[in-house]
Amino acid sequence: MENTPPARHPAPAQGARGRVLVVDDDPTVAEVVVGYLHRAGYTVEQAGDGPAALTRFAAHRPDLVVLDLMLPAMDGFEVCRRMREHGPVPVIMLTARGDEEDRVLGLETGADDYVTKPFSPRELVLRVDSVLRRARAAAPADGAGPLSGGGLSLDPAARQAYRDGCGLALTLREFDLLAHLLRNPGKAFGREELMREVWGWDFGDLSTVTVHIRRLRGKVEADPARPRLIRTVWGVGYRLDLDEEGPGTPADADRAGAGDRRDGADPAAAVPVVPPTGGRSR
Repeated sequence: MENTPPARHPAPAQGARGRVLVVDDDPTVAEVVVGYLHRAGYTVEQAGDGPAALTRFAAHRPDLVVLDLMLPAMDGFEVCRRMREHGPVPVIMLTARGDEEDRVLGLETGADDYVTKPFSPRELVLRVDSVLRRARAAAPADGAGPLSGGGLSLDPAARQAYRDGCGLALTLREFDLLAHLLRNPGKAFGREELMREVWGWDFGDLSTVTVHIRRLRGKVEADPARPRLIRTVWGVGYRLDLDEEGPGTPADADRAGAGDRRDGADPAAAVPVVPPTGGRSR
């Protein structure tokens, strides 16, 4: 990991781009991340463990949280859950644990992105920019009016969603994904398309899309194992069907990723990394 912030260009006005809370108990990693974010124009607060992070979060609500998974006393999963109890906030999880199970758990906890150590700090800043840009653009871009179909209804301006009149607890990204599908019923989207059009990313781990589709199915489908609304289109990706009469496909969500891999998509597209040159790696 690079450990010297770039110094080629004048720094933007500090705080002009928003407030970021960095939570990492490794002082070397935290110092580098904070330095890069400062130079990118963000106001940055720092915490070294879960309780301190929750205290800072409550005192000054950040626009985004960069959250290490492996924290002492209280891990990043629990910190993320407790933050989510106070409302949606974009979260980028930062960890040395790159196992798919951990990545999936992080995303299912509500993280908007997942960056594995060692990483490029410049790459992390780009991820912060992308997640924040999408979060801020969501409400104005979605202000065209309510969306409905198949028993689902969304109010983009209020960021509220319902299934058969019952409120749905959707994360920021789940809401954006469902809104995109409701705007385009009957149209099949590949995971690359969804990542680009919903996430605003031109790169990244395609399994992120698979995980969010599975989470969304768990909230909008009567039987997530036999989805009737969000269907898998083999060889393509996913489609929202508002006609619920057709049969669902058993274990559709779990097999979607395998189907996409057979068709040549790489669900684990690598994020550029830079080997560490100092500090400890966990």
